Amino acid sequence: MTYSDALAYLDAHASYEKTGRIESPTIERMRTIVGAMGDPQFAYPVIHVTGTNGKGSTSQMITRLLMSHGLTVGTYTSPHLERPNERMSRDGEYISDEEFAEQIAAVADLEMLTGVRPSYFEITTAAAFRWFADLAVDVAVIEVGVLGRWDATNVCEAQVAVITNIGMDHNEFAGPTKGHIAAEKAGVIKTGSIVVVGETDPELLHYFTDAGGESVLVRGDSFDVLENQLALGGRLVDLRTPTTIYTDVFVPLHGRHQGDNAVVALTAVEAFFASPIADDVVREGFANVRMAGRFEVLGHQPLVIVDGAHNPPGADSCAQVFFDDFDPAGRKILVAGILKGRDPKEMLSALRADEFDAVYTCTAPTPRGMPSSDLAAAARALGCDTVVECDTVEEACDRAIRTAEHDDAVLVTGSLYVVGAARPHLRKIL
Repeated sequence: MTYSDALAYLDAHASYEKTGRIESPTIERMRTIVGAMGDPQFAYPVIHVTGTNGKGSTSQMITRLLMSHGLTVGTYTSPHLERPNERMSRDGEYISDEEFAEQIAAVADLEMLTGVRPSYFEITTAAAFRWFADLAVDVAVIEVGVLGRWDATNVCEAQVAVITNIGMDHNEFAGPTKGHIAAEKAGVIKTGSIVVVGETDPELLHYFTDAGGESVLVRGDSFDVLENQLALGGRLVDLRTPTTIYTDVFVPLHGRHQGDNAVVALTAVEAFFASPIADDVVREGFANVRMAGRFEVLGHQPLVIVDGAHNPPGADSCAQVFFDDFDPAGRKILVAGILKGRDPKEMLSALRADEFDAVYTCTAPTPRGMPSSDLAAAARALGCDTVVECDTVEEACDRAIRTAEHDDAVLVTGSLYVVGAARPHLRKIL
């Protein structure tokens, strides 16, 4: 199978979307697939990461901390921005086209053998588990696709289970309360798991303490952020873990919430080793963290930022960073596209769209993309003065950049699909 063949095979198995959608409340199909492979997900210890927001950043921080400790680390995340190779990496390096095709072919061979037609997400998840086993990684960092209990990744056995936070998202599968969401995310906790919980709502904690893990560490009790200051290019934080206080640690990601993600990641790695982490290892690990598409600065004069905020809590954090941390001197220009199923007024309110000087709406490049006209109508209803409807992400970016002057700032956000289309286009025109 060539790389092109692998992409064609994945596209033929893509259903409504490709980011981890639960098609039915069962993972038996996934168990059949990995069972036919010999259960490669049991060949290495796993740190399993779930949560409403912050999963990607926390997974990358965990990966870099483990790498700084000298371990070979396999990391599986979703969705990808531009190429599916981004979903699986070894020591921060994406899988090559040749290796990707080899692993996808191995899953394809099992389709006739097992009689199971896997989904896009099941294929990439099984391929990642197999690749990590072939590489004999020391540890795998696995990010949940959706919720937890029924997610395809949940065929693994987590030595450390991480819950970043709980918010209202994916209510088509769980809800209508945060308690229902928490119960589903607690499904990644296995007997013997050490559980690291970044959520602090006392009404939700029993879902994690009662899930059968070996021990539970909760932010605000067992660990916390002591200081969280704005710094050039990121945050400067003091972090308290169950064993140690780490001071003046630089995290090269934007937003106060990244301090919360950092202490969750550091506590998870301490839990994995069952010991404190050397100060120089902590500093090296965090210094090497990079997150494509998460408040990523692509240009200056004008300032151009892309962020994959795709739900109201994420949009709120995005707006806070943009207005409070960056505080652009000139005009503020928003390029936004969101998915169907989101409340457009709620998303735009969270983004503080009415505080922008101009809003350019676009349709996210997926069948799930909300029409640009619907988003524009919501922006006008919110009181936005200048609203421009565009058909595509590329058109919206072009028109926004053309009107921007040196002191202005352009924020592109609303969906990872939007960011995935914007990044390569903006690299060409900036």
